[in-house]
Amino acid sequence: MSATTVSMLGTPPAASLPRLGVHDLLAVVEAAGLTGRGGAGFPTATKVRSVAGARDAVVVANAMEGEPLSHKDALLLARAPHLVVEGLVLVGGALGATRRVVAVGVHVDAGPLRPVAAHHGVEVQVVDGGFVAGQETALVRGLSGLPAVPRDPSVRVTSRGVDGRPTLVLNAETLASVALAVRLGPQSATSRLFSVSGDVALPGVVEAPRHALLSDVVDRARPGPVRAVLVGGYHGTWLPAARLPTPLADLTLGAGVVHVLGPGTCPLEATARITHYLAGQSARQCGPCVNALPRVADTVARLAAGPPDPRLPAEVARLSALAAGRGACAHPDGTVRMVASALHTFADEVSAHLAGRCLP
Repeated sequence: MSATTVSMLGTPPAASLPRLGVHDLLAVVEAAGLTGRGGAGFPTATKVRSVAGARDAVVVANAMEGEPLSHKDALLLARAPHLVVEGLVLVGGALGATRRVVAVGVHVDAGPLRPVAAHHGVEVQVVDGGFVAGQETALVRGLSGLPAVPRDPSVRVTSRGVDGRPTLVLNAETLASVALAVRLGPQSATSRLFSVSGDVALPGVVEAPRHALLSDVVDRARPGPVRAVLVGGYHGTWLPAARLPTPLADLTLGAGVVHVLGPGTCPLEATARITHYLAGQSARQCGPCVNALPRVADTVARLAAGPPDPRLPAEVARLSALAAGRGACAHPDGTVRMVASALHTFADEVSAHLAGRCLP
């Protein structure tokens, strides 16, 4: 950690919290350069502005963590739940929100969170659902007592969200960063959390400053030889080992997932497993999810397992085009983006499989 970076996981609770107006809050958030930490990476200030002035607003901390490779929000709620709650209280107070909620997935332990939330008058709601339940339109449905599946994206949750009220949804880590920025200054909120997994000796959550390199994050987990890394989670991007010296600021980090692939794992088989999982996580509301994604997954599996068929890469591309940009939510887009990155990054492996072999 740098001299100006404060450890998110090691910061104690605040003795008291200031009362901020929305303009003061926006100034701090913009000075810290905060963006979403749940996947989309949208500027936090822009999201706050979208609810500023709304009556009877709801502010939600999204700790659903439906991404299978992500564990950062669960650790944050275990180690520093006060920061998430403090961020929620600060944002809710600035917006004049009448309801403040921490939404957690069924697999996340909310035990350490509950007393802290109760002390600050914050609700804790457990929402059932899979991979897509953390998407904000799905989440507001879940918090409204409906199935947690995505709804029409043309209706923004900032206009009609939980129980039809204007709703601001921010990731739990984003809110923890807001608390740090307000309490200790914008320069204190420059680290972020990464869930590191795969072919490493020390899988777990790594906290790294904004100016770090991807290799700094991976090295903390003590990897063996690295063939490639999946950055951003199951909707992320495969990068070759040669990209490890890349600054984190130059990458699309999504939910802060870094999955390391060693030389003993076939990258096409790994991609096929992920694609099959994602195809099974469909909300079954639109054709791209119901029809195209299972066929993409099956085609990638055939490419990985054989027998060799030179038509398969083109078929993956054709099916991906049928899915991209046509779904009721971004689930098809994220899935085919990950598949496309695999075929590009592992082009030599694709050629080898089409020749009937797998590269060592």
